[in-house]
Amino acid sequence: MGLNALDGFDILSISFASPGIAREWGIDRAALGFVLSMELIGMGLGSVLLGGVADKIGRRRTLLGCLVVMAIGMLMATQARSVYSLSGWRVVTGLGIGGMLATINAVAAEFSNSRRRGMNVSLMAIGYPLGAVAGGSIAALLLQLGDWRSVFWFGASATMFFIPLVYFLVPESIDWLCQRQPGNALADVNRGLVRMGHAPLDALPAASAEAGRRSVADIFSPQLVRTTVLMSLAYFLHVISFYFVVEWVPKIVVDLGFTAASAAGVLVWLNVGGATGGAVLGLLSLRLGLKALTMAVLVMSTVMLAVFGLGHADLPHLSLVCAIAGFFINAGIVGLYGILAQVFPTYLRATGTGFAVGTGRAGAVLAPIMAGFLFRAGDDLQTVALIMGVGSLAAAVALWFLPFTSEQRHTAKA
Repeated sequence: MGLNALDGFDILSISFASPGIAREWGIDRAALGFVLSMELIGMGLGSVLLGGVADKIGRRRTLLGCLVVMAIGMLMATQARSVYSLSGWRVVTGLGIGGMLATINAVAAEFSNSRRRGMNVSLMAIGYPLGAVAGGSIAALLLQLGDWRSVFWFGASATMFFIPLVYFLVPESIDWLCQRQPGNALADVNRGLVRMGHAPLDALPAASAEAGRRSVADIFSPQLVRTTVLMSLAYFLHVISFYFVVEWVPKIVVDLGFTAASAAGVLVWLNVGGATGGAVLGLLSLRLGLKALTMAVLVMSTVMLAVFGLGHADLPHLSLVCAIAGFFINAGIVGLYGILAQVFPTYLRATGTGFAVGTGRAGAVLAPIMAGFLFRAGDDLQTVALIMGVGSLAAAVALWFLPFTSEQRHTAKA
């Protein structure tokens, strides 16, 4: 949860820092938008490329490497003197975050039993809105005391704080060690088992001849290509709706006649609702099927975006609507992460998650652009919200065709 919160902090804190960047360098919105999109591009690349690395060299080493890359990117952003250098370091930061997201999903799944896997992945995923709430609050305070660079200094410090925590407290995945069986695998497995209160093994399970022929490209094998395509499509479509809300709510609230401070408050309520929705979905996944549950919250995301599009005359009502919308929209993200953790076998879990999240991040880039064109074309809020909300509904349709059975959930370690 803490590692995922770094993503939420970084996404929202750069939004708070961007006005100071624009003032200091005298850049217009187009140039600023270029800077803001660079991290999302880096995250997409990092998810796709480094997810495969985690399946090759291990979860723990990949996590540590990603944290180092993130810390370097944030530190060097404080030294940037132009749009181009800042954009470059934002790509570096995004690469680390993208790889980390793919890896922690696998870690949360592989340190869970089959019954609690959905709940544990959900608890991991709600770190994003919690980090966003904390990030917005901390960034606002830092900007009162210093300039925009203070946000990146804090982000780098928080990231470096997690490096020793991961090094000392996060063991290598036992599932991964048993699958890959690198040198000293038995000793590493037994250290992990003893740490969790289990008896050590005398020997590792025999590795099959098939294991040696496995490749990260297997996500496109005949057995998994349908799952890979449908999960990537579902994530992409829902992220369009998700980032429309995240990126446009402050501007929309101001356009409705409220102050910028009120807009920040509404954004906080959106993320509070998001954290609550993720936690509730995780608890419900203990008793209800995750696929059906996720489809239901995706449909409700579309409904709540339609309600949001109606506009609201008073701030408490608007905040409540955004909190409920955040509840369902973030629960949809959490549910998709939970399904990703279960539909791919251990040796492909980070690769499959990384590919789906990486391609889905393209939706994060497109969402604010699409909404901007719709508003520029003269469409009102209700029309734009309905159009952008269709992404979540289409994601639910994609999940309908996903092969995801109870038998698959219990054999996902294979």
